[in-house]
Amino acid sequence: MNPREIKTAAQARTFVESLSATHIKVGVFDIDGILRGKYMSREKLLSSLDKGFGFCDVILGWDMKDALYDNSQYTGWHTGYPDATVRLLPEACRSMPTENNELFFLGEFSGKAEAICPRGILRKVLKRASDMGYQVLSGFEYEFFVFNESPESIREKNYQNLSPLSPGEFGYSVIRNSVHADTYKNILALCEGMDIPLEGLHEETGPGVLEAAIRYDSALNAADKAALFKTFVKIALQQEQKMTTFMARWNDKLPGQSGHIHLSLLNEAGNPLFHQAGQAHQMSPTMQQFVAGQQRLMPEFLAMVAPTINSYRRLVPGFWAPTHATVGVDNRTCAIRIIPGDKHSQRLEYRIAASDANPYIVLAAVIASGLWGIENNIDPASFVQGNAYTQELAPELALAQTLGEAATAFKKSTAARDYFGDAFVDHFAASREWEEREYRKQISQWELDRYFEII
Repeated sequence: MNPREIKTAAQARTFVESLSATHIKVGVFDIDGILRGKYMSREKLLSSLDKGFGFCDVILGWDMKDALYDNSQYTGWHTGYPDATVRLLPEACRSMPTENNELFFLGEFSGKAEAICPRGILRKVLKRASDMGYQVLSGFEYEFFVFNESPESIREKNYQNLSPLSPGEFGYSVIRNSVHADTYKNILALCEGMDIPLEGLHEETGPGVLEAAIRYDSALNAADKAALFKTFVKIALQQEQKMTTFMARWNDKLPGQSGHIHLSLLNEAGNPLFHQAGQAHQMSPTMQQFVAGQQRLMPEFLAMVAPTINSYRRLVPGFWAPTHATVGVDNRTCAIRIIPGDKHSQRLEYRIAASDANPYIVLAAVIASGLWGIENNIDPASFVQGNAYTQELAPELALAQTLGEAATAFKKSTAARDYFGDAFVDHFAASREWEEREYRKQISQWELDRYFEII
């Protein structure tokens, strides 16, 4: 049996029992979309297939540098950091080309922790979609920079004067993807081996930047694939003595890195719902309301979409990232791009997201805001034509300029509390406020250069 054919705990048990491996890797994604895991003994894994296993809930109570939140109600010193239950997901089992095709099991938090588990939040939103009679298809596109560096060398260089995979700007270059064919083919083989099929992989505009388009799938599968793609591409490239970054913007002289999401709705019978012949741009009323909800709630949900300090370095005019909640037809200066097509290809592209967002959390925001638009019969604002960066736009469409502002708007959002629950809103907002506070403690090189002698 191929690991991707496993659907039940019984099938997983049979497969594991057929292996000679003494230990198997398991992992779960944290608030920032970082895969946390360990090798688990064969016996422990077999028993966990039915009842799950305990994982210290600090995973949900620290930041990406393992610093403990001091403002979380869910977990902290006041709770003693107990174990939270993780359920293994047989249907997400994969082999890892990076480790001789050994087995990997993805998990998700259950019990009390499910209320703030990123994958659990997406499932909660998808349950609401299902209750409304909808299925969701989505696909992620990622831009990422590749360097001829190691974890040691980037630190020795203090992240300056790094050596990119290739120099200069040469978008869609056949020369580049031929010269570096081994790296490209390594990524392609990795993704095929892990059932993360790519529709495209090409050189983007910028020194050493690539773009990968992951084939669309049902929303939960799409988020799994996106999250695993980011993790295992880093692993595969480090094994090549290369480094990659999914920061929203790593260099102030270069554009940021997008994490665009393509999305469409189906009904329960699997029929597309976004296309209607005779309507403007073939947009059905369902699609119009869905997009209108996304536009209206984008300022409130922005912290889920742009979750780091660095996210807001990308959201500036002229760098292929929107600054307002704008909508346009095939217009890449807008936050939401309508892509007209036939009934199977009509979709939207959510362009505000960067590559640093947690796939589960950002997709939950994208879907929930659209469903809210349908539930509340929201009419879309007028579409932007031409360059959205240079037009005067309604003030209510303006997006927060800092993570702190976005976290405050999210915490106050009644729609967020309705769709995601108070536990998640309070915990996620606190984690973003922590991130902002950690940033404000630092003295930047810019401040020293500007003030040290002169002020």
